[in-house]
Amino acid sequence: MLRLVAPVLLEQVLAVSVGFVDKWLAGNLFSGAEPLAAVGFVAYSLAFLPVLFVMPAAAATALVARHVGAGDWAAARRAAAQSLLVAAVLTVVSLTAAAVWGAGLVRALGLPEGSGRLAVAYLAIVLPALPAMMLIHVGVAALRGAGDMVAGLLAMSVVNLVNAGASFALATGLLGLPRLGWEGLAWGTVLGYGCGAACVLILVLARDARMRPQAADWRPHPDWMRRIARVGLPAGTDAAANACCHMVFLSVVNRLGNVDAAAHAVAITIESLAFLPGSAFQVAAATLAGQYLGARDERRARRSVWLAALTCAGLMTVAGVCFYLWAEPLAAWFVGGVGRQPEVAAAAAGLVRIVAFAQPPLALLMVFSGGLRGAGATRPPLLVNFLGMLAIRLPLAVVLSAPAVELPLGAGTIAGFGLGVRGAWLAMAADLAARGTAMLAIFTWARWTRVEV
Repeated sequence: MLRLVAPVLLEQVLAVSVGFVDKWLAGNLFSGAEPLAAVGFVAYSLAFLPVLFVMPAAAATALVARHVGAGDWAAARRAAAQSLLVAAVLTVVSLTAAAVWGAGLVRALGLPEGSGRLAVAYLAIVLPALPAMMLIHVGVAALRGAGDMVAGLLAMSVVNLVNAGASFALATGLLGLPRLGWEGLAWGTVLGYGCGAACVLILVLARDARMRPQAADWRPHPDWMRRIARVGLPAGTDAAANACCHMVFLSVVNRLGNVDAAAHAVAITIESLAFLPGSAFQVAAATLAGQYLGARDERRARRSVWLAALTCAGLMTVAGVCFYLWAEPLAAWFVGGVGRQPEVAAAAAGLVRIVAFAQPPLALLMVFSGGLRGAGATRPPLLVNFLGMLAIRLPLAVVLSAPAVELPLGAGTIAGFGLGVRGAWLAMAADLAARGTAMLAIFTWARWTRVEV
């Protein structure tokens, strides 16, 4: 388990560093709360763009792991190739939709005019790099199913190094390069993902001959498409619904003003540090569950996921303690010191302390969801996540953050608590606690090891 976790953990550190670099540059190279509010929206968008590829990526990991566990490498190669074909179609559809509705979506999510204009300019540059993001996420997912956890680490190392260097150089005009300011951050991100995609392509073709797709593997096959849909569609629906709910949650925060939006952007970046062990153990749980079930060993499949969940919960509890103790210096670092944007720094520190208490249930939610998806049981996480967002997080966020809430269909107005962004984050913590408990119950009692893929 640790052999699988270590490279994925380093990969996640590098993936988070892409957002860290942009937010640090926005907070230190530009003045005012608008750039930080805009880069917070951009970070959300970049974090959720991979949602487009969750269906083929989840199917690739589950199917490749199951066939590798059974020793059928030809089927594993075919699963990887067919998943990439599905992802390519989704990329074309997504780029078309972004070209038609992208700017309108940014306005609809309530970002104030100045920061909204910055966000639209950034995304217009970055969205054409979507094919590169697709190749990274789906290609790495297939290699993970085969047990290769180093490929993602190598790819994200390239993405992060190129993004950090190019973004800083293009934003500031370093070494005689054109000084592009805000747009330089976006061009640095594009260059990073392009180089990372080239790295994944080389790894898929050259790293392990047993996983190198043959010409026949690339021909669309209806049976494989049905298998990918059966395994991946619930996971893709889960991710898409989650992304939509997160965007609605973000719109609630954006309407509270630039200071609250900037504090949210800083705090969510700090909290993403806790996602690092969660994501790493989630991937390890998915791979181990899939491979052990492919080898017909249900007992070890269950034990491996339990081990991953308990270890991750311990690490994320430590992370929560650190968040609570060091919230102020962490928040101040992103705004160039407490004296530079004191309102943003103080508000962000308060948010970090709230979410510190939600780290143990978040660990259970992530790892048990990963184990179920790796086994092909992608429907329970969909149900839990969808209900948690709709029934707990979003309504609570509106009621706790706003002083007054207008009911739908003109049914009147009710009094809210008026807690601002703190209220929204209290709703987030309650949602994570409920979903983590629900996933623990499902993993313990459901017969997820008997799902056919």
